Amino acid sequence: MKQYGLIGHPLSHSFSSNYFTEKFKKEFISNCSYQLFDIEQLADFDNIIKENSNLLGLNVTIPYKETIFDFLDDIDSIAKQIGAVNTIKIDPITKHKTGFNTDYYGFKKSLKPFLAIAHQRALILGTGGASKAIYYVLKELNIDCLFVSRNPTTDNEISYKEVNNYVIQHHQIIVNTTPVGTFPNIDEKPNIPYEFLSDQHLLYDLVYNPTETQFLKEGKGYGCITLNGLEMLQLQAEKSWEIWNS
Repeated sequence: MKQYGLIGHPLSHSFSSNYFTEKFKKEFISNCSYQLFDIEQLADFDNIIKENSNLLGLNVTIPYKETIFDFLDDIDSIAKQIGAVNTIKIDPITKHKTGFNTDYYGFKKSLKPFLAIAHQRALILGTGGASKAIYYVLKELNIDCLFVSRNPTTDNEISYKEVNNYVIQHHQIIVNTTPVGTFPNIDEKPNIPYEFLSDQHLLYDLVYNPTETQFLKEGKGYGCITLNGLEMLQLQAEKSWEIWNS
């Protein structure tokens, strides 16, 4: 039995588990399983590898996308440039662990069909592991980016209090990379002045549960293009599967 899984904490509302379980059923893949490894500290990572001899691949989620680097033997060049890993390939013989970033692939492919000439600058809400892949993609697409953080630490970051009419008007793409608004806290939303949005804006929420967050509802009310994170997750999951089986 080939084994795959997800590490992170908490994992109570995992997309990956349901996705791969359904994939195995629909595609009649009978020799594979996918399980959740909810670990409160990365020190437990090595034990997971030792105790699961058939483990060939892992997905990585909050809060370990950046800190997992120290536990891997090799990092793919794109993941290295991004500074975050969300997919690990494990050699069945040597147990050599290589890190990849498939968030990059999923975000880029899901975003590109909706881009317009007006979309020249982006606000990235949040500075965690997921935001790094988003930044890498937007930079690759020649879209200038500005991060919004609760605690700004660099010249390319501003606080939520600094997001005003001018900032909103001059950043036509707004991407929420934070978990704010995720089930069960579905009434929450990033603290930005939505009243300055227009039909020139594209709002992308990496949250997929609920399918329409308060963040996206606000955008829709002002005529924005709105996208949730479901297609990105599906695309990155398929890319992970491709990497594990290449």
